[in-house]
Amino acid sequence: MMQMPQPLRAALSALALLVAALVPPAGPAHAQNLFAPVIKVNDLAITRYEIQQRAQLLQVFRAPGDPMALAREQLIEDRLKIDAAQASGFALTDDQVMQGMEEFAGRADMNAEQMVQQLEGAGVDASTFRAFVRAGLTWREYSRARFGSRVSVGEDDLERARLAVSGTTGVRVLLSEIIMPAPPPEMETVMQRATRISDYETEAEFSAAARQHSASESAARGGRMDWMAITDLPEALRGVVLALAPGEVSDPLPLEGAVALFQLRDIEETEVPDREYEAIEYAAYYIEGGRSDAALSRAAQVAATTDTCDDLYGVAQGQPPEVLDRGSKAPAEIPTDIALELSKLDPGEISTTVTRSEGQTLVLLMLCGRAPKLEGEGPSAEQLTNFIRSRRLDSFANGYLEQLRAEARIIELDR
Repeated sequence: MMQMPQPLRAALSALALLVAALVPPAGPAHAQNLFAPVIKVNDLAITRYEIQQRAQLLQVFRAPGDPMALAREQLIEDRLKIDAAQASGFALTDDQVMQGMEEFAGRADMNAEQMVQQLEGAGVDASTFRAFVRAGLTWREYSRARFGSRVSVGEDDLERARLAVSGTTGVRVLLSEIIMPAPPPEMETVMQRATRISDYETEAEFSAAARQHSASESAARGGRMDWMAITDLPEALRGVVLALAPGEVSDPLPLEGAVALFQLRDIEETEVPDREYEAIEYAAYYIEGGRSDAALSRAAQVAATTDTCDDLYGVAQGQPPEVLDRGSKAPAEIPTDIALELSKLDPGEISTTVTRSEGQTLVLLMLCGRAPKLEGEGPSAEQLTNFIRSRRLDSFANGYLEQLRAEARIIELDR
C-alpha cells in the first residue's frame, strides 16, 4: 500500500505547530475560492482545498519533492483510480477503509484515532486522511482483482529469485532497453507506441525500435546492454525482469518523464555471489534545455572535462547551488529512472538519459561509488513469492494507470 517514513510520530509532533502556523486564516471570499474546482479529471472536480489539504498531509509525512505539485499529481491519479474501480463495479466498504486506516497508522505505532488526532493538530482534516487511504487501498485491491489471475509464481520463478538474493551464487541477465522521453503532451502517443513494441517477439524488431525511438546511450547498439547482475538493477525492476522468459518484452514501465521497455535476451547462473549495496553515492548536475542540441552539447563538454564527482563542484562554481545535487542514498530511496542509469555505470562514468521538469531539464548523472551491504539472512519462500507477485501486479497496475491517464480529459483551470 502506501509507504510511510519512520518514525512518523516524531515527524508529526515536530511539524504540527509549524504546519498549523502556515495555514492562512480563511475569510468568506477566501473560503469560497478554496472550494472552487481547479482541476477536472473527466467529469470529476478537484478543489483548491483538497490540494492544500493533501499538500499539508504530505508535508507531515515528509514526502520528498514539492508538496503542492505532488498533491496535484496524486489527486489526479486518485480520481482516475477511483473512477476506474467504480466503473467496474468495485468499491470498498466503510469498514474496509477503517481497517486500511488502522493498518496505515499501525506503521507508526498508533491506532487510527490517534493518527487522526495528530493530523488534525497539524491542520489536516480527518476526511483528507480517509480519502488518501481510500484511494490507495481501492487501487491495491482493485488491481489484485483485475490482474491477479494474470500473475502466477512457479518454482522456476522462485528458484531464480532465490539464487538472485541468496548470496551463494549469482544471477546475471542480458537485457535490451528502450527509454522513450514522454513529456505530458506526448504521453498518449508514447504509451501507444510502447504498447505496440511490448508485443514484439524478435530481437531484430526490438533493436530497430530502440535505434529509432530510444533516448538511452544504448540506442546506437539497438538497445543492447552488457551482462548485468540482477542485484545491480533497481529493486523495482528485478521482479519485472525475473518474470520474463528469454525473448519476451516487458509491459511499458512509466518513469518520470519517460516510458521504458526491456527485452530479456538471456539469463544465467554464475558461481560468483551477487553483491547488494547499502548505499549508492551519486551526483546530478542539472542543465536547462532538456534534450536540445545545446543542452546535450553542454553535457558532452562537462563529461569531457570531469573524471570524478568532485570535479563537478568546479563545473557548478558560480552557479546557483540547486544546479548540483550530490548525496548517498539507500538503493530503495533512489528514483527508478535514476537507479536504472546508475546501475549501468562504474564510478566516474556519466549518463545523460534522464530529464526532469517535464523534459525541460537534462540531468547529467555521475556515479561516485557504492557501499556494499553486510551479509544477512535471506528471505523465505513466502516472502519471495509475495515479492514477485507484488512486482508483477505493480507492473500491470502502473501500465493500466498510464493508459487511463492518456485517455482522460484533464483540465487544469488555474493554469
